[in-house]
Amino acid sequence: MKISFLIHNAYGIGGTITTTNNLAGALAERHEVEIVSALRHRESPNVPTHPRVRLRPLVDLRHEREHPLHLTPAKVFPTYEYRYGQYSALTDQRIGEFLARTDADVVVGTRPGLNVHIALQAPARTVRVGQEHLTLDNHPPRLRRVLRRLYPRLDALTTVTHADAAAYRRKMRLPGVRVEALPNSVPDPSLPASDGTARVVVAAGRLVPVKRYDLLIEAFAAVAAERPDWQLRIYGKGEEHDRLRGLIEELGLYNNVFLMGAAIPMEAEWAKASIAAATSNFEPFGMTIVEAMRCGLPVVSTDCPHGPAEIIADGEDGRLVPVGDRAALSAALLDLVRDDEARRRMGRTALSNSARYGPGPIVAQAEELFGALASARAEGRPAVERTSGIDGALVAGGYAARDAAYSAASTLLRTVRKAKR
Repeated sequence: MKISFLIHNAYGIGGTITTTNNLAGALAERHEVEIVSALRHRESPNVPTHPRVRLRPLVDLRHEREHPLHLTPAKVFPTYEYRYGQYSALTDQRIGEFLARTDADVVVGTRPGLNVHIALQAPARTVRVGQEHLTLDNHPPRLRRVLRRLYPRLDALTTVTHADAAAYRRKMRLPGVRVEALPNSVPDPSLPASDGTARVVVAAGRLVPVKRYDLLIEAFAAVAAERPDWQLRIYGKGEEHDRLRGLIEELGLYNNVFLMGAAIPMEAEWAKASIAAATSNFEPFGMTIVEAMRCGLPVVSTDCPHGPAEIIADGEDGRLVPVGDRAALSAALLDLVRDDEARRRMGRTALSNSARYGPGPIVAQAEELFGALASARAEGRPAVERTSGIDGALVAGGYAARDAAYSAASTLLRTVRKAKR
């Protein structure tokens, strides 16, 4: 198959870029794969693409920022999409031309606005797949209304968690669209896993308010007070840098907490630690959680919607704590800091459990999905089959029940965990 991924800006930094590169690179071992970047702002991508994956931009902002069409508002890209201000009549034109001329068997969008382009403009001969890297409830209501109207033109919609797949089926009613959870993948480690002996906690991600690194720094103050030989290293860059630096100074943690800047790739930094931390108020998936676990680290994470609870088995390969609860976060970190054997045991379990997010299992699922959709298109069959569900909706055979069960189980486990606290 030839598979084309349409992405916002492959030359930047972010989870969608990383996971798209991971999946594209793994698929390129057996298929012809390209990444088409709507925008380009620099010479080389921050996250290198696989040698077998072709990368090509549509609008080069280094030369076309003042193009008359780029100064004209977009009409195809939806107004209520978060990135709307970066799109224009020029991106409308270039994306439309790419889709009209593509010879790909499968075209995959990687954000709502690009999924809309694919739904409206991809040729009938091409399988149209939309990926959602955020959650349905995270989209503004006016955008959800646009997606409810246009997503039925897709062949499939993938989400990064089972809970979100269930939400799309329940709330959006997308007849004829195969809705399936396709988690992000992380490449197999190339370095030895952490041995759990380093006195280091690591967190990574954009320095933005939703990540709550202020909460992590405050919680780590209790760790530093009891175990001053432990460090917290936070990797990333963003708008919160100066405020976080001020908080570190205010709490007197300048010998224990360090803002390390961006590190790409992160694997070597995870391997230097013994514990990972994730403190977001909201996390559609939790790419850094999986990255850390694949390097043998137990992860202490907030139990925020939707990703962490589907990745971490509380008490087995990490810890889940209530969102915004500084005391609980401190206690969970201290439990692992104090107990060397438990920390190392949970790290080994994390390494084992996270193998399900390796390229093998995820690529096999993607290949099955794309192959089934391509066969259905070639044979003139619908992408999904009708079941005898209560609402009589069209759903992907087996996948709706699986994702609903997975989501229900996650909700039950979350309730049990809260009752035990």
